[in-house]
Amino acid sequence: MVTQPPIIIIGNGIAGITTARHIRKKSDVPILIISKESRYFFSRTALMYVYMGHLKWEHTQPYENHFWKKNRLDLLEETVTTINPALKTIGLSNGTELSYAKLVLATGSIPNKFGWPGENLKGVQGLYSKQDLENLESLSSSIKEAIVVGGGLIGIELAEMLHARGKKVTFLVREKSFWSNVLPLEDSQMINRHILSHGIELKLATNLIKIIEDENGRAKAILTEHGEMIPCQFVGLTAGVRPNIDFIKNTSIASKRGILVNKYLETNQADIYAIGDCAEQQEPVEGRRAIEAVWYTGRMMGETLAKTIVGEKTAYRPGHWFNSAKLFDIASQTYGWVAAHPDENESHFHWENREKNLGITIAFNKTTHEFLGINTFGLRMRHEIFDQILTEKRSVSHVIEHLNDCNFDPEFFTSYATQIVAKFNQEHDTNIRLKKKSWTRIFTNLITKE
Repeated sequence: MVTQPPIIIIGNGIAGITTARHIRKKSDVPILIISKESRYFFSRTALMYVYMGHLKWEHTQPYENHFWKKNRLDLLEETVTTINPALKTIGLSNGTELSYAKLVLATGSIPNKFGWPGENLKGVQGLYSKQDLENLESLSSSIKEAIVVGGGLIGIELAEMLHARGKKVTFLVREKSFWSNVLPLEDSQMINRHILSHGIELKLATNLIKIIEDENGRAKAILTEHGEMIPCQFVGLTAGVRPNIDFIKNTSIASKRGILVNKYLETNQADIYAIGDCAEQQEPVEGRRAIEAVWYTGRMMGETLAKTIVGEKTAYRPGHWFNSAKLFDIASQTYGWVAAHPDENESHFHWENREKNLGITIAFNKTTHEFLGINTFGLRMRHEIFDQILTEKRSVSHVIEHLNDCNFDPEFFTSYATQIVAKFNQEHDTNIRLKKKSWTRIFTNLITKE
């Protein structure tokens, strides 16, 4: 009896596991998932909560352990070292060679390193994998002073984690303001103040020069470009991530920063696909980046690719940009695009309540007044409504007058819509009136055209 080669998925993050689940819904083909990081899929965004004591490790697993056997998903804890597209085989670090029917590369990201002296010392690491969490936990009791290098989302998460354990944290950000390559200045400055209010020493416009080791080969201090020596027992390198694709460099699979794929998530090699953080779109959808290392895009790619693999060839259409994040105590969301450095055609409206750490920034076209996007801080908005607004290319005035319908906060939460409308009217010499919330309209036609 000839055994049917499986669909092999390398990587058990959200992209790879979503692909496996959705293939299984429509097909009985053998599926093998390979990952050295962990046997079971876990929520990567929950790593910080395990370290802070809010969750146990088992709480990060969305599925029970019997889920995999029940759905006939085989798991293998190994590392893939070679891929031979001509023979449709992969090689493992233990010397085993496996054949595949189709191969899905879903290997995610790895932390950036920039050749800093001392970046490989003990006590120096990123925060991305299960192993990173375990290593940080093993070092934690010996850490009194910690440095976090890099002003993005992983950096602020790591700063919060260490601060929650009572460590003195110094946060090095090379930009003049936190995450200023993503956030407009007023939003970024709001987060600066919030970081400082938690007792974090925030050093802006500061680059790391080198990490200094002690007699045991462990980090004991850093040197900044300003000549400042800062003592520490831990250095978190969180200056972004890059696609985890080193293992394909000696293959015929085409790549640039990531593994190159077309709109069907196909590589240049037959029956090999790439999804999630490691994939780079050759022709990105207008307004989208070629590489999007975001949880929800990984999930969408997995669902899309599963259809293609079971014979329903489907192009990846990510829709309007959306993202969410947690910045210490502030939950933020983005719908559409709000440029960090707007061009001459983009105008921004900003409202902020400093006492409550609340704020929004709305981007719109200066000439047409078309709504382009919104950043929210501490105020939750309805995804489906903003998706519709962006699709219908509604005006900024329409958004302002429908803020009650856009808001997702419960009824008993304080509404700030009246304050926001008043400020917008004052700044733009308009007389927009806030419409009352209409639940019937929301659930029947979202926001009807008027």
